[in-house]
This record gives sequence, C-alpha cells and structure tokens, in this order.
Amino acid sequence: MGLSVVGQAVGLFAVTNVDDILILSLFFARGAGRRGSARRIVAGQYLGFAGILAVAVAAAFGASFLPDSVVPYLGLLPLALGLKAAWQAWRHRGESEGERAEGGPAVLEVAAVTFANGGDNIGVYVPVFVTAGLGGMSVYAVVFLVLVAVWCFAGRYFATRPVIAKVLSRWGHVLLPLVLVALGMFILIEGGAFGL
Repeated sequence: MGLSVVGQAVGLFAVTNVDDILILSLFFARGAGRRGSARRIVAGQYLGFAGILAVAVAAAFGASFLPDSVVPYLGLLPLALGLKAAWQAWRHRGESEGERAEGGPAVLEVAAVTFANGGDNIGVYVPVFVTAGLGGMSVYAVVFLVLVAVWCFAGRYFATRPVIAKVLSRWGHVLLPLVLVALGMFILIEGGAFGL
C-alpha cells in the first residue's frame, strides 16, 4: 500500500491545488520586501489547508460541519477579500510600490482564501478518504501537508523570477483583486449560490 498511496496522494494534491500556485505567487508578490510576510503567507496557507483537511477527515468519518448547501457560499470570502484589495489598490493608485502602506497579506486573509478555494478539494477528498481507511487517510494527510510546503516554495519561486516579479510588481495590486473576485464568483456560480 505504501508507495502507491503516496503516489496517489501526490497526484490528487497536484490536481486539486494547481490553482493555488497562482494565488500564492500573487500573495508572495504582494508581500515582497515586507518583513515577516513570507511566514504569514505560509502560516495562512497551512491554516487554511488544515481546515480543508479537518473538514474532509471529519466528513469521511460521517460528521458534517458544512452542509452541501453552504459550500458554494464560501465564495463570499475571496470575493470580499478581492473587493477589499481592489478598494486598497484604488485608494493607493498613483503611488509607487514602495509608497503603498500595506504590510503584506495577513495570516487569516491567506487562510480564508485557501479554505474557500478548497470546497472542491473537500468534495474530492472525502470519498478517497472513506475508501482509503484510517492508515491510507493518514498517509494522504502527511503527504498533503508536506506538499503545502512545496506549493509555498513554488509560489514564492515564481513570484521572485525577474520577469514574473516585474509583472507582479507592476500589476500584482490589480491582478490579486481580479483573481480573488473571479475565484469568489466562480465558487458562487459553480455551486449555484443565490440561485446563480
């Protein structure tokens, strides 16, 4: 069981979290040059993913913290954060990156986006966890938590590549709100929230 479960866990994580690399890159770009922001982003990513994992594990054991009808409304979190980021970008328009007073992303902001973006992850993880049993579920959880660090490293790596960093430095304050609002709208529409 060991190696094949690890391989399956790696594949499942990669497929369900590929969009997180873009979001992480935007967060790392926003926090570039700000003391402690990388730690806050990593902590937020772990906190948000731990929430996803906790809900999926609990659901695999039969508990249901989030009724299916509530999951689409998680889209309100990135939507609200995107609108807040857009408001801040508009308020600070015309200022250089160095003049913007932001201290980089907050732990709970990153965690909220990660958790809200994980509604589909939960839906995929629950049946896998149920069939994997307790031992397999433990392997999945450990592999997923290791891969969160890899994802954070990849997000930071992309955000610091000169060509990408230049684009994100110039346009990140616009791209992050757009991505968050789009993500929020996608979650709301895909889940049929508000009759959409």
